[in-house]
Amino acid sequence: MTKSVASVAAAAAASVLLVGGAASASPVRATGVFGESSGAYTYNSAFVPVGSRAQVQAVATGSGTTIVMLHAYGLLPGREYGAHAHVANCGPLPTDAGKHFQYVQGGATDPAFANPDNEIWLDFTTDDEGNGQAMTVLDWQFPAERRAHSVVIHDHHTATASGTAGTAGPRYACLTVAF
Repeated sequence: MTKSVASVAAAAAASVLLVGGAASASPVRATGVFGESSGAYTYNSAFVPVGSRAQVQAVATGSGTTIVMLHAYGLLPGREYGAHAHVANCGPLPTDAGKHFQYVQGGATDPAFANPDNEIWLDFTTDDEGNGQAMTVLDWQFPAERRAHSVVIHDHHTATASGTAGTAGPRYACLTVAF
């Protein structure tokens, strides 16, 4: 059964409000204007215009899952984008964010590791106004000593085949997120 972003967001908010601290971590929220604010970088303004925006929300639930939502505004209309959590903060170079965060670390293009259950994939398609959203519910929470630090927007939806799994083309923008 597919859940709407609104119903998952409501469930995430409810999990944080449970009595006794049932949520294992505080919710995370990061917002950035690409090309204009610290922590939000545009690497290709033809695909992620300067001034477009993104917001990432994440919550670790009391049941051991992690819910991550991405909202993007002002991108190109009617276009597919890939998006993933990466291991390092954004910087002026597209490679500064490092590789994809993997819960179980392994091969970058091996589908046993590069998949939406082991990584945070937030692929989306924009509407007629250039706005898009994605969410994922993961059956794990970040290890205390190892967390993601950014979300990178890529050229296209993420590939799943052996040898290309986890790839989504060039990095067009990056938002630093304190997961």
